[in-house]
Amino acid sequence: MGRHFEVRAAAMAASAKAKSAIYMRASKEIYAAAKSGEPDPNSNLALRSAIEKYRKQCPRDVIDRAIEKAKGGDSVAYIPGRYEFMGPGGSNIIVDTLTDNVNRALVTVRTIVTRKGGKMASVAYGFEHRGVLNFKGPSADEAEEALLFGDVDLVSVTADEDGELEVLLNPNDLAKAQEVLKDLGVTDYDRAETTMYPNEWITVEGEDLQKLKDMMEQLDEAEDVQAVYTNVENL
Repeated sequence: MGRHFEVRAAAMAASAKAKSAIYMRASKEIYAAAKSGEPDPNSNLALRSAIEKYRKQCPRDVIDRAIEKAKGGDSVAYIPGRYEFMGPGGSNIIVDTLTDNVNRALVTVRTIVTRKGGKMASVAYGFEHRGVLNFKGPSADEAEEALLFGDVDLVSVTADEDGELEVLLNPNDLAKAQEVLKDLGVTDYDRAETTMYPNEWITVEGEDLQKLKDMMEQLDEAEDVQAVYTNVENL
């Protein structure tokens, strides 16, 4: 069938694997959030945030099944973990896991990173815990004024060339910010979650960049990995 078919088949397989990884992360995070309190997003802020985070990334039935599982007799205990590394080209990497087997998670993450030239190191000092919202609608000035007036602990509001806004804020004020933005007609977000945001961005080139890309792909597909943060802007 030729090279074209091989490339297309590989792309489809990669896409399917990426989707499967996202669905798995969504299921675990939503299940854990539902188990942490009432399995109702109206009264469980953690569950509401988890649903909002994955709403655009996976089908509704994935979300609903995770909540129903939490309502049932199932009692899987997912334990969060965080691992820090110095990666190729002087990059800083933080890997968050959510797992029912801590030893497996550690070995998997450490193996992936070290095989690509990384090593365990304390790098979290180079990041800040932030809430982030990405959306279109109001201007940056309108959004900033409304959020400040709504007593949201705001870090910054910026707009890209397509007019999409990125709001960085205190992660504790994520839900408050969304309530404020409703008055500006904002109900749909491309991104609404908490993240580790680097204090400074770096670029990595050449072989180090390829190693980093390979590492990120492998981490993205790892069973226990929930999120990966880095200070490299050209990935």
